[in-house]
Amino acid sequence: MREAILGISAYYHDSAAAILVDGDILAAAHEERFTRKKHDPSFPLHAARYVLEEAGISYDELTAVAFYDKPYLKFERLLETYHAFAPKGLRSFLSAMPVWIKEKLFMKRMLNEELEKLGKGKNKVPVLFPEHHLSHAASAFYPSPFEEAAILTLDGVGEWATATIGYGKGKDITLLRELSFPHSIGLLYSAFTYYTGFKVNSGEYKLMGLAPYGNPCSERTKTFKKKIYEELIDVKEDGSMLLNMKYFNFATGLRMTNDKRWTELFGLPPRPAESLLTQAYMDMAQAIQQVTEEIVIKLGRTARELTGSKNLVMAGGVALNCVANGKLMNKNIFDEIWIQPAAGDAGGALGAAQAAWHIWKGKERRVNGKDSMKGAYLGPAFSKNEIQRVIRKYSARYSYYKSFDELAEDVASLIAAGNVIGWYQGRMEYGPRALGNRSILGDARSPEMQKKMNLKIKYREGFRPFAPSVLEEDIQEYFELDKPSPYMLLVFPVKESRRNPEPPNYQQLELYDRLYHLRSDVPSITHIDYSARIQSVSKETNPRYWKLIHEFKQQTGYGLVVNTSFNVRGEPIVCTPDDAYRCFMRTEMDFLVMGNYVFDKREQQALKDDSNWQEEFELD
Repeated sequence: MREAILGISAYYHDSAAAILVDGDILAAAHEERFTRKKHDPSFPLHAARYVLEEAGISYDELTAVAFYDKPYLKFERLLETYHAFAPKGLRSFLSAMPVWIKEKLFMKRMLNEELEKLGKGKNKVPVLFPEHHLSHAASAFYPSPFEEAAILTLDGVGEWATATIGYGKGKDITLLRELSFPHSIGLLYSAFTYYTGFKVNSGEYKLMGLAPYGNPCSERTKTFKKKIYEELIDVKEDGSMLLNMKYFNFATGLRMTNDKRWTELFGLPPRPAESLLTQAYMDMAQAIQQVTEEIVIKLGRTARELTGSKNLVMAGGVALNCVANGKLMNKNIFDEIWIQPAAGDAGGALGAAQAAWHIWKGKERRVNGKDSMKGAYLGPAFSKNEIQRVIRKYSARYSYYKSFDELAEDVASLIAAGNVIGWYQGRMEYGPRALGNRSILGDARSPEMQKKMNLKIKYREGFRPFAPSVLEEDIQEYFELDKPSPYMLLVFPVKESRRNPEPPNYQQLELYDRLYHLRSDVPSITHIDYSARIQSVSKETNPRYWKLIHEFKQQTGYGLVVNTSFNVRGEPIVCTPDDAYRCFMRTEMDFLVMGNYVFDKREQQALKDDSNWQEEFELD
C-alpha cells in the first residue's frame, strides 16, 4: 500500500502544499497561483486539492499531514517578546492578541476544519508539527544530491529561530547551532527593504536588484556600512549577530524601524513607496547587501568548521539572495552548494512532508547524485482541450504546429527578430522563479529588451534586472561560472571578454544613464555591475525549453535568451491557460505560445470589459 504525506505551509505568507508518495515528490504548488492573490497566506485549499489529485490520493488515504511550524511556540515567542519590552508596544499587543488568540492559539482546530474540506474519511489522519527551521532544513537536505551535507537555514523568524546550522547524513538531520529572535539577518534585510521604500516580505529582491546601482567605493556607501556595523548590529566572527533593538520596532511595533533614529543615523528619511529613487538609497542598498554577504560567508565558514562537510545545502528566505549565494560559492569554502528552489515559506510545505517521512516514519533516503526536485516543475499542467476552451472563450486566432521542432524553429526566429514571447508549457514551477514553463522570453542581444520588458510588459520599475536562460553546456561561454545553476539562485559575472568598457565617470552618471549603457554583447541580461542571475537549462530536465534555446543558437550563434516570469507587477505567475491568455492580451507581448498553439497579438480581438484590469493586482 502506498504511503502519502501532505505538507502544508500557511497563515504567514506564501502558503503552499506538497505531497510525497513513498518518499517521491509528486507535486507542489503555491496557493497564490490558484487564488491570484500574490503571497496569499490563507490555508492552501486549492493547492492541496491539486497535489492530492495529481498524486491520485484521497485525503482519507493519507499517512499524515505535516504543518511547517509549531504555532504554540510562535505564540510563546509573541507573549515573551511583549513581556520583555513592556510597557513599550502596547498598541501593537492589543491589535495582535485578538488575532493570535482567535486564529493561532487554536491552530490545530482551525487546521482540522480546513482539512475536512479536502474530504471527510473514516480514518483519522494524524497532523504533525515539525519546527519551522527543521522544515526549512529538511527541504534543503532531503531533496539535495548529497549523501551528507552541512545545512544552513536563514530567514526572518520561525518560532524562535532566525538562523540555524545543521548537519544531514542519510535520513538524519541534527541541528547544531541556532540564532534566536529578535536577532535576525532576514529581519535586518527586511528593515532596509522597508526603509528604501519597498514592501516587506515581497520587495527584498528589489533591494538586492537595486544594490548594484550604489557605488561600492563612495564615501557615503562606506559611511552607511560603517554605521550599520557600529550602531545597528554586532556581528561575531562565527556569523552570529545581535541587533541594537533601540533602532527597530518590529518586535513590538507596527513598523520595521524606529524611523526617527534611522533618520538621525543615516541622514535621510524612509523613502516613500513609488517615489523617485535617489543615489543615497542606492548606496544604502549597496551597504546592506555587502553586510548581508559578509554575514552569510561567516556563517558558511562556521557551518564548514562545525560539520567538516564539503557540501552545503541552504533554505529560508535569505537563501533567495542569489548575489550572496554567488559570493559564498566564490569563496570555495565548500566543494558543492545546493539551494532549495522554493527556499522561502512555500518550501516549508515540502520540508514538513519530508521531515515527516524521514524522521517521523524513519524512512531511508535514495541518493543518486542528482537532486529530486524534478527541475521544480511540480505544479499543474493543462491539456490541449483546456487550451482549446480558452480559444473558444475569447474567439482567439491561432496557428497550430504538429511538429514541435518546427514550432521551436519559428519561435526562435520570432525572438531573434525582437519579439517578446509568452512561453507557456507543461507543469508550472514550484518556487518564486519561472524556469521556462511559465516565462516571458526575449533576445538577450537586444539593447532595448530590458527597457521594453520592464515598462511595457511587466509594468514595473525600470531598474529591475532580467535573468538569462542559457544552455547548460554553454554556461562558460558567457559567465564566470563552471557549474550548473538550474534554479536561478546564483549571480555570477558575465565573462570579461564579452564586456564593453565603462564610459568616463560611470559611477557618477544618473541611474538610467548607467542602466542603458551597453555593458556587453548580451546587454539585456547584464546587470549594471556586469553580473547576471543565471538559469542553466538541461536537455534532460526541460527538453522543450532546451530545444527552443538550442534552435535560437542555431540561428543566431547565441545559446541564451532573456527569461522573466509570466506575470505583470503585483500578479502571481500565471497558472492556467486562461491566466496566460489574459496576461498576454493585457501587455505588449507580441506572441503567446501555449503547448503547440501560437497566438499573434495582431490577430486577436481586444478583451471585453477589461479596461480597469490593472486595479486587479495590488502593487508589490
